[in-house]
Parts: sequence; structure tokens; C-alpha cells
Amino acid sequence: SSAAAFSLNMKADSGAAASRRDVLGKTLAAGAAVMAAGPGVAGAYSVPDLPYPFEALEPYIDAPTMKIHHDKHHATYVANINKATEGKDEVPILDLMADALEAGPAYRNSGGGHYNHAFFWDEMAPPDQAKATKPSAQLAGMIDKSFGSMEAMKEKFEALAAPGATFGSGWVWVVVNQAGDKLDIINTANQDNPLMKGIKDEVSFPILGLDVWEHAYYLKYQNRRPEYVSNWWNVVNWKKVSENCAYVVKNHAGVPVRG
Repeated sequence: SSAAAFSLNMKADSGAAASRRDVLGKTLAAGAAVMAAGPGVAGAYSVPDLPYPFEALEPYIDAPTMKIHHDKHHATYVANINKATEGKDEVPILDLMADALEAGPAYRNSGGGHYNHAFFWDEMAPPDQAKATKPSAQLAGMIDKSFGSMEAMKEKFEALAAPGATFGSGWVWVVVNQAGDKLDIINTANQDNPLMKGIKDEVSFPILGLDVWEHAYYLKYQNRRPEYVSNWWNVVNWKKVSENCAYVVKNHAGVPVRG
């Protein structure tokens, strides 16, 4: 009958509509997944999780500073280097450092900011854990050869980290030279680092670095940067620094970072 035919047609139309809705839903879901993956190719740069809780470095570095520094400042550098490299083949962030000046401000500032911060988080540990770490025999020997003693190295580092020596924003680094047989202490402005060609007379390889931008310490220390620098030794993970040193001496290359 015409009523039966009408009923069958309605069921067919309803099934087709449901099928179309299902296909559309799956298409939209796939698109959303692509959007969620972020700009650029798969595996775009990301902010690595801290290897400890935000409050773990207390009382030397406060939890609010760590949260803002990691979740806001580092995240901004990552977002901007992802924009700059969108559509390009992704390489490890370390590989962008050598030619960052030539590549332009986004690579130098945001790429450098990502590398520097990823390096920074991993060289620190909660005070009780940091206190239990010591430089390896290799690192201790290079410190003695290059500076005379650990205390002499710290004094030179703190002097260079002082506001009069590293004016404004920047970083202070312990580096291995290209020959892999000597340490030095150098500073860089803004988010520059010693891996970038053109920053210093020659490229060198960081094994330890300290962020002396105000955002790294101002909530707790205000204008007392020297106090921040001297307290920072209490959270340095010498096991990780020793691993960095061993890697650099063996490979004559920068230390890879997470993210």
C-alpha cells in the first residue's frame, strides 16, 4: 500500500540521514584532532613536564615563580617557535640553535627560550636530593683544572651573574670548549645561548645554566639577584650536570633536551 511505501521511504531517509550524521561526526572529530595537535607537523615542540612538583625547590625557588615561569613564560616561547616553524619539517630544538641568529628573531628568541628553559628545568632537583649529588670524577677534575676549585668556580659564576656584570635579562653558563678539555663561565643576553654561532667568538657547549631574567626570581627575591644566585646552588643536580659534561666531552655537541 501507499502507506507502507511511505513508511519504508521514511525509514530509508532516516537511515541515510543517520549515516550522513555519523560520517559528518567522524569528519568533525578528525578535524578537531588535527587542530588539537597544534600548528605545524606532528610532534610540534612542547613544554616538557617538570621532573618535580612546583613547590619542590622551596625554599630557594618558590612555587608561584616556578608555576608562572614554566606554565606561562616557557609556554609562550614554545607557542612562538611552533608558529615560526609551522609547515616545516621538524627537527630537535637543539638543531635550530647553531644558525638561530641567521634564521631570524623567532628562532633566536623563542627557539632559544625553549631550549634554555628545557635545559634549566632538568639540571635542578629538590634540595634534599640535590644535596646528595656530587660532581663526577671527570667533572671535578675539569673544575679543578679550569678554576682551581669548586668554590673558585662558584665565585666566578656568581660575579658574572651579578646585575653589574649581566645587566638586564640573560643567562650565565658553565660551558665546555670545542676541544672538550676545559670549562669556562660565560654570559649571554636575553634568550641567546653559547650554542648559537655569532654570540661569542666561538661556539661552546653548556653543561650548567642559570636564568637571571627577573621573571625567574622576582616574586621571592625582588631586586636581590645575588641572593637568588647564591641560593640556587642548593638545587643544582650535580649528577645531571656530570651527565651533561660527559655527553659534551664525548660528542663535542650540545646536550639534547626534552620537548
